[in-house]
Amino acid sequence: MLSRRLIPLFVAALLLGSAAAHAKTLKIATVAPEGSAWMREMRAVATEIDRRTAGRVRLKFYPGGVMGNDKTVLRKMRAGQLQGGAFTSGSLAGVYPDLELYGIPLLFRSRDEVDYVRSRMDAGMIDGLQKVGLSAMAINDQSFAYLMSQKPAREVADLEGAKVWIQEGDSMSLTGFGLAGVSPVQLSLADVYTALQTGLVDTIAAPLQGAIALQWHTKVRYVTDVPLSYLTGALVIEGRAFDALTSEDQRVVREAVREAAGRLDAETLRGEAGARKALESEGIQFVSPTTPEEVERWHDMARSTVETLRKEGIYSEAVIDEIERLLAEYRSGAGRP
Repeated sequence: MLSRRLIPLFVAALLLGSAAAHAKTLKIATVAPEGSAWMREMRAVATEIDRRTAGRVRLKFYPGGVMGNDKTVLRKMRAGQLQGGAFTSGSLAGVYPDLELYGIPLLFRSRDEVDYVRSRMDAGMIDGLQKVGLSAMAINDQSFAYLMSQKPAREVADLEGAKVWIQEGDSMSLTGFGLAGVSPVQLSLADVYTALQTGLVDTIAAPLQGAIALQWHTKVRYVTDVPLSYLTGALVIEGRAFDALTSEDQRVVREAVREAAGRLDAETLRGEAGARKALESEGIQFVSPTTPEEVERWHDMARSTVETLRKEGIYSEAVIDEIERLLAEYRSGAGRP
């Protein structure tokens, strides 16, 4: 028989063993490399969730694209081999196109406009993802994308003959560049660096910090100094896997990830200026449209993109209308403090 002194230890061991047996492990894939700010935050999130759920929920990350491209990750999530992934809005466009509408070219003129629209529309975007079986923990800011190229692109006409990369399945960019007379090359994020090395592509649209983190900046010489589009991403968990958690554990996971996303968004804002300086120090030149009329040509292309997207019926007209209404409201002064 066990001594009285050993009984508490025995009971504790049984409880720990029971908790481990019933722990839910959420396997999450990302292209973010180990050591990046995103992975540092997510490692901290995993520790916090493990503590706050007493080991009932554990997050296991697969960084650096080791689980394949985004399409492969989504397939593995549906098959139950993975439970989650970190995606760009473009990567999720195949299952929920409307999330990509924040990225309409030249839609936003300032971050204040972004904040105004997102504060009123993010909840609806999260609901939309839920309806297609994906529980979004957070929608995060991936900054504005800039056109980065091996030849200067000061005018829309300079894109003629360019080998432009777009994310595979990105219908919006495909339409926009098509209106500029460009036939883009569609590739996954994981394939871009090699494509730049081999010359398969010579022009990309990417956030400045992202281009540095993925080393894409080493293969370009110019940045067109016009914010081309605003990018978002989302950490999503397959709906059935998330529903298998208790409501309290779901709350803990959402809270922890959203708090981390807020910290990452703040870091993104701080890092933009530093990324610009870093690129300039490496000899990359920032070029601007030659005239105000040329700036207007870029905006004309954006307006044409919106109208074409409406006709194609890929995106919800109601969501497009709401974004345009909110922007008009903000620009009129009605939405400003």
